[in-house]
Amino acid sequence: MTITQLKYVLAVAEYKNFTIASEHSFVTQPTLSMQIQKLEEELDSKIFNRNKKPIQLTEIGQKIVEQAKIIIDESSRI
Repeated sequence: MTITQLKYVLAVAEYKNFTIASEHSFVTQPTLSMQIQKLEEELDSKIFNRNKKPIQLTEIGQKIVEQAKIIIDESSRI
């Protein structure tokens, strides 16, 4: 798990769209998607329900986003 992956998760959670989130993160959409997929595999949990438009957080995804916000805020303080 990396800070960058968590930032990508927060971007998708905010914009509810992988393409828009990737544009605001200054990476390609495949890069962003791949990094989120790697994180989901590492956590053995789906963060987003991709079958709905706009994209929605899963129940565990909501908890991950809440914790990611704390981690990003704390890392910025360093």
